[in-house]
Amino acid sequence: MLACALLPLGTLVLTMAPDLPTIEVTQDDTVISESCRIVIPSGTVIEDVNNDGVIQIGASDIEIEFAAGSVLRGAPPGTRPDEYRGCGIRLNGHQRVSIRQARISGYWCGLWASDADGLVLDGVDASDNRRAYLRSTPAAEDGGDWLFPHENDDNQWLTGYGAALYVEDSKGVTVRNCKVWHGQNALCLDRVDDSRIYDNDFSFNSGWGIALWRCNRNVISRNAVDFCVRGYSHMVYNRGQDSAGILMFEQNNDNVIAENSATHGGDCFFGFAGREAIAETGRHPVDWYKRRGNNNNLLINNDFSYAPAHGIEMTFSFGNRFIGNRMVENAICGVWGGYSQDTLIAGNEFEGNGEMGYGLERGGVNIEHGKDNRIVHNRFRNNRCGVHLWWGPNEQFAAGPWGQANGIESKDNLIAGNVFDGDRLVFHFRGQSEVAIGPNEIRNCAEQMRKDDAVQVFEQPQVKIAPLELPQYPVYGEKRPVGARPELRGRQNIIMTEWGPWDHASPLIRQVEQTGEAVTYELHKLPAKPQLTRKEGNVRADIAQPQGAAPARLTVVATQPGICPYRLTVQAGDFETLVAGTLLNAVWDATFFKWPPGLVFYVPPNTPPERQPGPEQLREGLARWRKLATEPGAVQAQLKQLALKYGGGGPGELNISEKVTAARLGGDHFGMIARTRLRIPAGKWQFTTMSDDGVRVMVDGKPVIDNWTWHPPTRDTGALELPAEKEVEIVVEHFEIDGYAVLELEIARGD
Repeated sequence: MLACALLPLGTLVLTMAPDLPTIEVTQDDTVISESCRIVIPSGTVIEDVNNDGVIQIGASDIEIEFAAGSVLRGAPPGTRPDEYRGCGIRLNGHQRVSIRQARISGYWCGLWASDADGLVLDGVDASDNRRAYLRSTPAAEDGGDWLFPHENDDNQWLTGYGAALYVEDSKGVTVRNCKVWHGQNALCLDRVDDSRIYDNDFSFNSGWGIALWRCNRNVISRNAVDFCVRGYSHMVYNRGQDSAGILMFEQNNDNVIAENSATHGGDCFFGFAGREAIAETGRHPVDWYKRRGNNNNLLINNDFSYAPAHGIEMTFSFGNRFIGNRMVENAICGVWGGYSQDTLIAGNEFEGNGEMGYGLERGGVNIEHGKDNRIVHNRFRNNRCGVHLWWGPNEQFAAGPWGQANGIESKDNLIAGNVFDGDRLVFHFRGQSEVAIGPNEIRNCAEQMRKDDAVQVFEQPQVKIAPLELPQYPVYGEKRPVGARPELRGRQNIIMTEWGPWDHASPLIRQVEQTGEAVTYELHKLPAKPQLTRKEGNVRADIAQPQGAAPARLTVVATQPGICPYRLTVQAGDFETLVAGTLLNAVWDATFFKWPPGLVFYVPPNTPPERQPGPEQLREGLARWRKLATEPGAVQAQLKQLALKYGGGGPGELNISEKVTAARLGGDHFGMIARTRLRIPAGKWQFTTMSDDGVRVMVDGKPVIDNWTWHPPTRDTGALELPAEKEVEIVVEHFEIDGYAVLELEIARGD
């Protein structure tokens, strides 16, 4: 443990007077202008009709406490979290307000404070406020789930995503002992300076735990911001989608981030200098951009482990210090520091990083176009690569204001005093770059160095590396969140639902297997032995309770061919939930085949309008593409379902059949045409595909879904309405260009 200075907390402790007047809140637009204790009758729901706050703070220098059991609730039970609206508490232009023990849920924003110097939030629980419905599935990512934190000068974070707690244009703020679970963004700080954030639990959210925008000189210490994540399916895809435990965007300087547990975040810590800082949103004089970024921040003694992407990402920034942090088993790398300069990376633990790296970005420390960075006194163990530095041509950016002011060379970096043990590759250097290597201890590593000819490596084995000077730093709080959840270590414990990460405490019924004619669910953390109390549909359903600690399993099997919707009620003690879905019990005759890259049967991406193929050329190309399914190189198979999770591979990697495996179709430029006949009952039906790349679904020759384009994993829907029961032919066509691939089809009752 590195040395720290524990500052006294006594100056922050205020005692609530026992004789506070009581105010009962039962309606919207209640103005509070005096110190009081708020009482809200049990079960009360108060909508914020005017979007200006149900409770409006009307005075400075007041203290507000919520009575035990009082909850400010903005939506009735059963409302979808993406339909929450309004604001619970609004404070605008009043200073030195203290709010304690508030319980706020069911709003777009739980508490929104502006121009609120000296604000104290103590013991506030703002769990269960607005969060998006996530369309990514365990099988494939949906690109629509990505966040965009790059703009917030006009409150885009608040208006676009919502927040449990949003504080702006304030200084001297204290947020302590608060909790936000099961939301999207827990605490957003917008232009907040000289403040203290400590002893909070902002975990199990689907966006950001603590987010900073243009914030300076704050101390953020001893908070739990674990599992703030989206865009992850273990060993299938690891995107993160710009979620993060701690987010720092657009020129945040001189902040201390100390002794926090920020594990299992999309990035554990995600810092970006900002679009203004790198001249994407306007132009200042070139000198303005000199050392412009997130600068002089101290990240010390935090746990930044188990991220789908990076432990620490800090780009286009200067003078930051990463000291004594734990970075273990991050999927891509421990530190990503593109274009950053004068960074001290010292005394950190890097272990097992890079298992699911993207190309050459993998391992312990990865820095592109970095300068004057010092990587010293760290411990590297079992990473795919220890330290990877590189440079590549970027003439346009180099000629821009930020590039002119700061340079984009990869040079004057030092690697010394580190221990490398069991890393697959110790050093990787690429491009026209320079690096100095002092004495390091290297043991049990498969390969020591890989470098391009253009790299200049200055070996300095005799240089003396000064001992690491452990800085003194301010830290607030009494909790010790680092290491407090050892049972949840590892990325395998990131289990996503459609509303966010599972908290490993609430009851969860999770689909784990689907074969077409059957589906299996795991039942986690139920309060009693589960029972089926109601069953609807042409299915057989059973719950099996295995021995030991393994979860119960619910299996649903279709009892007839065709489309089998089902609805089941599972009860366990006082817990009751509906399990519903649709089984598509069919046999698909599928043909897989290669197609030549030059074949034009779709509009290639980024094709200028004047060069796009015409309708006749596309028709002829499509006919040739379909004919490939009848030629000798094609291979046939029968499938029980269309749930083809290729990932980076192709048909041969899915164990469809020995014949398909032997065909060696590869993972690029392959196609599939699948057919089946189904008897579909009368009514409205919704067809849904998840595809990468093009997909087309036809029912009796008429298109229901047609997204015949290059695209990332994308969900498409189409409708079919039948006045009477009918047997139909369904044809699904799919093509893959290159990279990631997936094809899934579901059919369910429509509205």
